Amino acid sequence: MSRVLTNLWGAILEAWTELRIHRTRVLLSLIGVAVAVAAITSVVGLGQIAQQASVEQMERNSGRPATLYIGAFRTDGNPGDIDQVNEAFATTVDRYRIDFASRNGYITARVQLPGAGVVDLFGQAVDADYGSMHRLRLMEGEWFTEADNNRLAPAVIINEWFWKQIGSPDLATHPTVVLLGENDVTAVVVGVTPSPEWDQGPTAIMLYSAYERITPPAIMAMSPPSYEMWIPPELSDQLSPLVQRDIAGSLGEDYQVDVSRQDYLAFDGADDNLLVLKLLIGGGAVLVLLLGALGLVNISLVTVRQRIREIGIRRSFGATAGRVFFAVMMESIVATFVAGVVGVIIAILLVRLPIVQNVVSSGVEDVPAFPLEAAGLGILAAVVVGAIAGLLPALVAVRVKVIDAIRY
Repeated sequence: MSRVLTNLWGAILEAWTELRIHRTRVLLSLIGVAVAVAAITSVVGLGQIAQQASVEQMERNSGRPATLYIGAFRTDGNPGDIDQVNEAFATTVDRYRIDFASRNGYITARVQLPGAGVVDLFGQAVDADYGSMHRLRLMEGEWFTEADNNRLAPAVIINEWFWKQIGSPDLATHPTVVLLGENDVTAVVVGVTPSPEWDQGPTAIMLYSAYERITPPAIMAMSPPSYEMWIPPELSDQLSPLVQRDIAGSLGEDYQVDVSRQDYLAFDGADDNLLVLKLLIGGGAVLVLLLGALGLVNISLVTVRQRIREIGIRRSFGATAGRVFFAVMMESIVATFVAGVVGVIIAILLVRLPIVQNVVSSGVEDVPAFPLEAAGLGILAAVVVGAIAGLLPALVAVRVKVIDAIRY
């Protein structure tokens, strides 16, 4: 074993010495490999950010894995007792020590807008945990806190379109909007959500507790809320029937209770979009690497042909075919390993450039760190390319006849 390690270390040192002697030629031949490794590593690193952006968008739509959606309705079709359902839900949340849970109701109102008159407003009434459960983004202000439940004037978060219609006021000045209805309500704007281009109407989000205070019970009963829980994905199969059983038991036989999981990981084939993204990223990276390997093979063949006389002299002094083969192969591997390290460093610096981060990770809440697997993949790819690129020249070197090489 020690002899094998000694020979391996000797071959590496010999390869490094040859690389230093022919450093100009080696440098030119490895530029392509370094660029290819930088490209493949950058693509994988940026692909991680793109994948995270896709995951976060799905979590905004349907909740983080695993989100349980609970609905409770009377079997006779009559409006249920919302207070009774709320109590059953809260009791179940406490029983299983669930950290994130929220009610989710829909609200409608009318607002007076400058130049537009009175228009309809649609929105949601939720609990404070809803923002974390759905990764809700704000462009201005802050999300609700438990302290907002104690406000006399309800706090609202409005969309960007609505905010611009009222003059884009500074939220530090505590701007207000009036919700028109049977009893007009003045609400304080505490945050603004970004609006897509197609969003051309006012929307608002309000704490459910505030919505209960300003809405007549008859209207509340006509639009009961749904309920959500965010639990560990590995416990979803176990907790779902328990939650359904406990809430149904608290409400009695007059109610039907449905519990379902609707986050993106709950469906078969939910990873298909991410799989397509990974395949596209991997295909582009492999293509770039193959182009770099092709250039290295061509230059390596030329280099070996220029060293035929040197190889013949080494064979005449007793170097075996295996020794020559391994030496030529190791020269390529050592060189591409160094090029791989340089390429990975370039990729890390490139991905971490502020201008790249601003473009690629815009809207990403949890920007992933540069993946170690990307760096490892880049260096491994460089070594594999070196082995493949060195194989053909090494075979050419072994097939050289000593007498012909010396005469060359």
